[in-house]
Amino acid sequence: MQRVSATKEAILAAALELGALHGISGTTMEQVAERAGVAKGSVYYNFSSKDKLFGELLTTGVSKLAQTLHDARLSASGFAGVEAMVTAMLSLLEANRALSKLMAAEIFRTDRAWQESIFALRREALTEIEEALVPLVPAGTSEAMRLLMAGGIFGATLMGGLEWLLFSPQTPVSDVAAALLFTLSGKLDAGPTPPTLG
Repeated sequence: MQRVSATKEAILAAALELGALHGISGTTMEQVAERAGVAKGSVYYNFSSKDKLFGELLTTGVSKLAQTLHDARLSASGFAGVEAMVTAMLSLLEANRALSKLMAAEIFRTDRAWQESIFALRREALTEIEEALVPLVPAGTSEAMRLLMAGGIFGATLMGGLEWLLFSPQTPVSDVAAALLFTLSGKLDAGPTPPTLG
């Protein structure tokens, strides 16, 4: 595995911070250089364009997310596997707030240069969730339907996680996971008491 230089790490960190604050369109390479404390030429030496810079940030982030979901899926079976995946995803979002914000803004876009690589990695992440659903859904449920279900879990966790991090970050991750899983469980009108927070 190739070691990332300190300059490249500083550039990636600056781009992540600025992208989370201003969005990718609102961030310039000059701003990245200034925030990273490097010459503009150093930014272009490491990344030939803004697309390449943010493409690397996002593909690395989504790849890490897919690996996190894979590890969580293997840690438990049945619905406990889904619970582990939701909790692991929320924990990853909490540990990487700026990247989470950037990913949420970009992962559903289709007009970016990195669309194909993000789409492939997103599909990898969804497939991990879909695999966990196989024993939980009725026999004969199509892969396409399971992927839609997985997309619902993924989207709800990503957006619910951002809602949590922005507006109630003091809530423990376990409570956020319990609230999301209860909402996804289909029990909202079934009468049981929802999970309590705190």
